[in-house]
Amino acid sequence: MAPVDPHSYTDGAHPVVSRAALAFYLDFAASTIHASALLTLSAPHSGDLLLDTRALTVHSASTDADTPEPIPFSLAAAPDPVLGTALTLTLPPDTTSFRLTFSTSPAASALQWLAPPQTASGQPFVFSQCQSIHARSIFPCHDTPAARITFSLLLNVPEQLSAVASARHVARRDPLPSDHRGACDDELWCAPGRIVEEFQMEQSVPPYLFAFAAGGIGSRDLGPRTRVYAEGGDKVLDEAAREFAGVEEMVKVGEGLFGPYEWERFDLLVLPPSFPYGGMENPRMVFLTPTVIKGDAAGAQVVAHELAHSWTGNLITNKTNEDFWLNEGFTTYAERRIVEVVQGEERAALNMGIGWRGLNRMMERFKDNMEFTKLKPNMAGIDPDDVYSEVPYEKGFQFLWRIEREIGRPAFDEFLKKYIATFKFQSIDTETFLEFLKTNVPGIENQIDLNLWVEGTGIPPDAMEPDSATYKKICSLAAEFKSGKLPSEDEVANWSGQEWELYLENLPTDVEASQVTALDERYKLSESRDYEVKVAFLQLAIPTGCKCYFNEVEKCLKQVGRMKYLRPLYSSLAKCSSEEKMLAQRIFSEAQEFYHPIARSVAESILSKHS
Repeated sequence: MAPVDPHSYTDGAHPVVSRAALAFYLDFAASTIHASALLTLSAPHSGDLLLDTRALTVHSASTDADTPEPIPFSLAAAPDPVLGTALTLTLPPDTTSFRLTFSTSPAASALQWLAPPQTASGQPFVFSQCQSIHARSIFPCHDTPAARITFSLLLNVPEQLSAVASARHVARRDPLPSDHRGACDDELWCAPGRIVEEFQMEQSVPPYLFAFAAGGIGSRDLGPRTRVYAEGGDKVLDEAAREFAGVEEMVKVGEGLFGPYEWERFDLLVLPPSFPYGGMENPRMVFLTPTVIKGDAAGAQVVAHELAHSWTGNLITNKTNEDFWLNEGFTTYAERRIVEVVQGEERAALNMGIGWRGLNRMMERFKDNMEFTKLKPNMAGIDPDDVYSEVPYEKGFQFLWRIEREIGRPAFDEFLKKYIATFKFQSIDTETFLEFLKTNVPGIENQIDLNLWVEGTGIPPDAMEPDSATYKKICSLAAEFKSGKLPSEDEVANWSGQEWELYLENLPTDVEASQVTALDERYKLSESRDYEVKVAFLQLAIPTGCKCYFNEVEKCLKQVGRMKYLRPLYSSLAKCSSEEKMLAQRIFSEAQEFYHPIARSVAESILSKHS
């Protein structure tokens, strides 16, 4: 076997699935999808073919013919804790396509099923989250970004619900018996009260960008190619439409910086609060946490990041998770360039400052395993969710910013456009990028130690802290906190959530409880609507033993499932005394059903590590 990816059973000596025609019957009562997949290979193949699965029940495999013939298949006896279970098919000679029928598990790691009491609309809801390696829990596939696919998708849902997907919406129509290709029987598929939502994705994407959601979803137009969707009724939609009113302008700015927008539409879906990430860059339909709706348009910066992925990540994709910085470092750089144009240089500098603090914090997190401070770490046997961090984002950004400073912005802009145009709709590795860099910027390896940046641990000496008047002023005020000086009303009069976040991130960790409460009494940070501010403050308060904030910590952990907040709060509690540890365990036991499976697994890992 010639593996192409440490996180996949895909054999590099065999062709890969290049197209999937999927039919899904969504059984909300059982939290299960009954499904069929017509999978087409990139070249004819005979004999064994391995696919990735996780907790799937495979019912049948057959040839794609007018009279289908069974295809022998087997699932490995025991699942690998990271990779899941290999599905081995024994294909007849020169097979180009084949059919599978299967069902997902109620515990599928990519799916969260929400019962009506858990939603704002009072309707059931389901959504997917396939990054990094969770598409395999929805359908058998070569679940590696090295194997790009096009796909069609039929979602059979109750007629009172609607659905969206990371694909072009073709039709909403009545179910037809010919649709399901064995996903279930005709009576179930065509039962009264069911509807089919049909989608097509003609551009090749890595499997982790396959995405859908179904529930009581409404929408508002933002511009000629932008629309916001949400579960939660008119109030949420109106707030989201105000927060993201500038999205069309952002798309135009992105096109000016990075070339044509290749995905036709840039729509947004605001998910329920249990969504585990800030945003997910699914093409044509970005998924967002409701915590980005802050009332001051600051949430548009998360949107800028997901928009930037339209070029760096979706058009050009990392070949494996070991090359994840190619997605996230480039996108963090591109996001800040968009923010600089739309919101100004000072705002972009604040972003960079928060990122710089985050990168330094990651050095502390991984001090006992510096492998994960590399841009290209060795990930064999490692679950990507366990080591997900700001390193690929912020160290990747610093690397690209270092190149920009060396050759100048005009030259770097030309390089970026050529890079995107050269590799679009391809998945590449770090070595391919470095060769392209050295070819197009001759002698760059003599000015910058490329090997140190990519293979070295820690932060290279030629990385740079951002330099701006606002950033320096906030850091100076944070330094004065140690001696008991709080910022004055005048000094914070124009601060938004980002200024407060940067201030809190720069405060010393060994502060007194009285200082923390004094700060909160003046500025009510523990009650902030901006979760970035609230969580940064609570993370500061927990180690001081300020039990008066435990109620806020508990509310936060029970109301929001975003891992950016769960990870620091659970970690802070778990590192304290037995009382805080017991509090963390109790909160988790009561909140875990609210969390997406990915977030639940991360929280469990934190609590078991510090038990």
